[in-house]
Amino acid sequence: MKVLVTGGAGYIGAACVEQLCEAGHTVTVLDNLREGHRSAVDPRARFVRLCLSEREAVLRVVRESGAQAIVHFAALALVGESMTDPSRYFRNNVAYGLNLLDAAVAAGVRKLIFSSTCATYGQPERLPITEDLPQRPINPYGESKLMFERLLGWYERLHGLEFVAFRYFNAAGATERCGEDHRVETHLIPNVLKVALGRAAQCEIYGTDYPTPDGTCIRDYIHISDLADAHIRALAPGARGFFNLGNGAGYSVREVVRMCEEVSGVRIPVVERPRRPGDPPRLVASAEKAMRELGWRPRFPGLREIVASAWAWHRAHPDGYAD
Repeated sequence: MKVLVTGGAGYIGAACVEQLCEAGHTVTVLDNLREGHRSAVDPRARFVRLCLSEREAVLRVVRESGAQAIVHFAALALVGESMTDPSRYFRNNVAYGLNLLDAAVAAGVRKLIFSSTCATYGQPERLPITEDLPQRPINPYGESKLMFERLLGWYERLHGLEFVAFRYFNAAGATERCGEDHRVETHLIPNVLKVALGRAAQCEIYGTDYPTPDGTCIRDYIHISDLADAHIRALAPGARGFFNLGNGAGYSVREVVRMCEEVSGVRIPVVERPRRPGDPPRLVASAEKAMRELGWRPRFPGLREIVASAWAWHRAHPDGYAD
């Protein structure tokens, strides 16, 4: 199948491109490289440097690619930044995303797979989170993703553009060639491992007074290889709708720090900071719907194996992609 991947030079996108190429698909990657890395893109894929804000160019590239499906990763994804600059998030994640939707319709693309987020749920009513729970985002990042989910529903209804929207929990881990290297790193595991590598003096914990057993936030971590596998399964005819992707197990910030210490063999100093605005205390997924309807199941569910894969990549790439 011919597949166009937006944001395919990013952390999760690059891992998905790698698996798509391994599965024999013909892949075109569209990325503006503001956050992604050119060297992260599998050499078997065609690469086009382009921003989704360039409406006519996006239409041209989608048509030229002959894409039968689009996998849409491209987005801004920093919760804290979205609380201080909401305009940037709604413009990038919603308005520019409309350019992609219109290009898909004009080019006759039949399916779009969307990288959404558990942030659309806000403060969940119960755990684990199932897809039928109310969606009440508590930050502009989650709101922007929910807005795009709603657009997908209308484009399917009015234009016949079939879609799958995956609500990720915390993406983590690495493959041998694809790892986490953000220009502004806010994710816990790579920041803790920077200390183990000697690239930072300490790691920071934001909030120690949450209503959790050790006072720190609890999150559900999912390996990027498992995320990529779900996207490939979503290409199958008839796959459609909304799906959570997580392991169904939650780990606190302190538990993640301890696991990083165990895997790396390095003691990691911690500095406690106040809570960040927009962070819910607990987010844990139920992914039973994806397991039932897509035949998907995490292959790397354990925190130790997720951290170990990330540690192996960071040791092999201490400067990240260095491009």
